Amino acid sequence: MRAVQVTIIGLGPRGLGILQHIAQRAHQLPEGVELDVHLVDPGDTGQGAHSNRQPDHLLTNTLASQLTMFPGGGGPSFTDWAQQVGYRRFAGGYYRTGEAGGEPIGPHDYLPRNLLGEYLSFASDRTLSSLPTGVRVVHHRARAIDMEELSPSGRYVVRTENGYEIPSDFLFLATGHSRRTPTDEDIRFENFVSEHQGRNDRLAYLADCYPVDKLGRIAPGATVAVQGFGLTAHDVIAHLTIGRGGRFEGDGHDMRYIPCGREPSILLFSRQCLPAAARGINQKGLAGAYQPHFFTLEAIRRLREHARRKRGSAQIDFEAEAVPLLRREMGYVYRSTLEQRHIRPDRYEFTAADQAAVDAIVDPLVGKSFRDLDAFRAFFTAFVTEDLKHAEEGNRTSPVKAATDAIRDIRASLREVVEFSGLTPESHRVFNTRWVPLMNKISFGPPRRRNYELLALMNAGVVDLAGGPGCRIIPDPETARFTVETHFTNGPTVRYADALVAARLDLFHPETDSSPLTARLLARGLIRPYSNGSYEPGGVDITPSGRVIAKSGTPLTGVWAVGYPVEGPRYYTYYLPRDGQKSRFTDEANAAVCDMWQQLAILEEDDSRADRQRRSVSIP
Repeated sequence: MRAVQVTIIGLGPRGLGILQHIAQRAHQLPEGVELDVHLVDPGDTGQGAHSNRQPDHLLTNTLASQLTMFPGGGGPSFTDWAQQVGYRRFAGGYYRTGEAGGEPIGPHDYLPRNLLGEYLSFASDRTLSSLPTGVRVVHHRARAIDMEELSPSGRYVVRTENGYEIPSDFLFLATGHSRRTPTDEDIRFENFVSEHQGRNDRLAYLADCYPVDKLGRIAPGATVAVQGFGLTAHDVIAHLTIGRGGRFEGDGHDMRYIPCGREPSILLFSRQCLPAAARGINQKGLAGAYQPHFFTLEAIRRLREHARRKRGSAQIDFEAEAVPLLRREMGYVYRSTLEQRHIRPDRYEFTAADQAAVDAIVDPLVGKSFRDLDAFRAFFTAFVTEDLKHAEEGNRTSPVKAATDAIRDIRASLREVVEFSGLTPESHRVFNTRWVPLMNKISFGPPRRRNYELLALMNAGVVDLAGGPGCRIIPDPETARFTVETHFTNGPTVRYADALVAARLDLFHPETDSSPLTARLLARGLIRPYSNGSYEPGGVDITPSGRVIAKSGTPLTGVWAVGYPVEGPRYYTYYLPRDGQKSRFTDEANAAVCDMWQQLAILEEDDSRADRQRRSVSIP
């Protein structure tokens, strides 16, 4: 009997997905082969960034009923599990009371992320209990800090922070979200704080807001500038308000915020100073999804053929060639929903009125200027109010929400356009810098409740805008505070803040990642940054099956990467499977494990490899 060593680095949802696919194939191991599976992560299995110990005011931004770790069946969805274990909805949150009190959780609930952590651990436990006796698992509760290829054997050794070594035949990198090394701006702001904190003990800079407990250093009564309007900003706002004891009363536009007195004053800003649009009420059911008529996989293949004939390359110019199809798709959905009837796609005309509607969705600031902050604030609150009206109508009744929700449903087409250098290098840059933030803002926003809370907090005077479009943050040595400056048509406006919080997630760039593991993999030449010509969008380079490509340009035997570390060659990796739908999450895990199984079969046929002495790790 021979034990093959498999190591999974990172035990969030992506690492769990790999483990699930190993479990599904475990009964097909070649005769005489056993697996020792090493799980390397300091946290609980399955949870990753969704710790069950985080506060319950941090919500998922996807309907719980659409999330599952069992997309092929064999286990409950997130909502089904929450119902089965006895969670119910109360005015102040969700509690495990069985049948006692509260209301049952339904298909339209956005559950707390700590419950998602519980669910992921449940899925992990269920997976581990399904393994046959020939598969042994050990969880190393430590961080991996190094990995070395043991030439010429084709094996690897993983080293953890506590000095343990794990010999490995096969390796999966599923390390999840990253943190950047300090940028020049980070260093400038940090130096400003250290130099001037003696004159303002509330002065602080947080380049990363997770875990949210670190927001405790922001003093009650201080003024904090929060950079961002997306999902991370909502986490910061929630933790600085209801996380400190404040509460909301009422619902919808009748919602009021009751301060606790321990909140800081919060000023929000970003490049555009517009919030992420709220998710529309889901009227499509659990598995319903719009099927494109114009921005289709076949249409993209035709674009590639045209590009090959015209330019000698199959790479597409996104704005010139793909965006017209995307805009037409949005216009078609908008018009069909507005008239509440089916329109034959071959008879649809993308009229000037439909084009104007799509333009207004894509860029609500186009052609607008504001005389001062009061004028922009009035526009802002009207914009959020109007967006919430559309959200309440739902994604099959509101033309706006139907058009934006279609973008979520046609991600397969976006991936076909973008992935593995599908765009020209300059077009890829434009896609990442302009279109990804735009699509995230209009299609992947927060639950409606978050934007109602935002309006209630503004009405209570706890939250305000720091500035308007084009504002910039400037450290001010004279006042020992940060300033946010905006140039309006009537002149500049300046707001002051004691603390600055960067409320955004870092993109993964191997050269700027703060992880010791990434740095050592780069130094050893075991990974290389993914590049599309002269453009490096981020992520590590991989093959379509997920195999890691070394600095030499050769794919490593037996090493795969999945999830956020490959956001670059792939697009939109940070999500869980949706119940009842085909999932890229599942496809990528399956491709990597299938590749491993094929290599495992080859090893068994290689007599010289089979005869080589192997050192097995003792599994408790």
